[in-house]
Amino acid sequence: MVQAAGSDGIYMDASFNLYYPKGYNQLYDLPEDLKSVVSEHWGQFPPQHPLVSHIFGILFFVLWLVNFFGNGLVIFIFLKTKSLRTPTNMFVVNLALSDACMMFCMGPPVTINAFVQRYWMYGAFACQLYACIGAICGTASLLTMVVIGYDRYNVIVKGFSGVKITPGKAFIMLAAIWGYSIVVSAMPFFGWGGYMTEGGLMTCGYDYLSQDWNKKSYMWFAFVFNFIVPLIFNAFFYTKIVKAVVMHEAALKAQAKKMNVDSLRSNTDDNESAEVRIAKVAITNVMLWICIWTPYAFVNMIAVFGNQAIVTPMVSQIPAFCAKTASCLNPVVYAISHPKYREALSREVPCLGIREERKAGSNGTDNGGEESVQTKA
Repeated sequence: MVQAAGSDGIYMDASFNLYYPKGYNQLYDLPEDLKSVVSEHWGQFPPQHPLVSHIFGILFFVLWLVNFFGNGLVIFIFLKTKSLRTPTNMFVVNLALSDACMMFCMGPPVTINAFVQRYWMYGAFACQLYACIGAICGTASLLTMVVIGYDRYNVIVKGFSGVKITPGKAFIMLAAIWGYSIVVSAMPFFGWGGYMTEGGLMTCGYDYLSQDWNKKSYMWFAFVFNFIVPLIFNAFFYTKIVKAVVMHEAALKAQAKKMNVDSLRSNTDDNESAEVRIAKVAITNVMLWICIWTPYAFVNMIAVFGNQAIVTPMVSQIPAFCAKTASCLNPVVYAISHPKYREALSREVPCLGIREERKAGSNGTDNGGEESVQTKA
């Protein structure tokens, strides 16, 4: 049984196979005002199956729900719990805020679009604005993760000799993060770089398909200063953290051996798990960054300076979607790894079933969730 063809000649049969007239491609019925933000590159591919856009619409909706719950919970707990309202913890709140803003602005429009129209239905300017908001929030999140890494490096590696983050310094850092993100991401509106629809034609991002040097130079700048440089800093901070933890543990074992005891710790299992947790969180932070953001960054750069033929709609769309999953995973890694956050969460939201008891001897100070580890030559 075959379903009746639409006025555009495209139809699906009973087995959901898509049929379309010979010569049709993804750009066959685009409105004229949208073509300014749609690359001709996508015209070499056939019309996309409607089920693909529906799947992405559902995924964006699920991502939006998880994002809203996870980041909302982080913001609620950190702001409600007095002991957590410290300057350094405001970086975690800022990360949750930027991630929440990203999906709040990007999730619902795509979900609605996916079930109403096969291409971006809000017009060219809305496409550019959508992409700009995504760039602002994404850049702010990446830079905030660098600042969090720096703060934890200060606490764990430097200890008491580290730079103390005061409310004033924290405010200046956050203002610099948002100021830089807004200025750099707004450049396409002032003639440098550009934004366009991505492979599925329902989301928008950087214009990485144009061949003029104006667009290419902007992509180079974004790749180096919004991805590579922050990644290097983050990798440096967390490498130092892992090294300090390993050296600290080795020093304790050596001292225990000299004293002819098994361990200098009063509760070996718990304290060893704390040491291991610090290292695991540090490694997870870097690996999460690499696994989530690298595919999207390299697809962009392949299209700019490589073989554009391999950049199909799915090659473009899937990494772009995966990059947005960072907005859901960030609060899990940065907040759940914070013992005092878990304590507050178990107290304020008991329905989640989280059990985190306050450890005896806690002095009420807040060092970002980890103990200070300082190594001396």
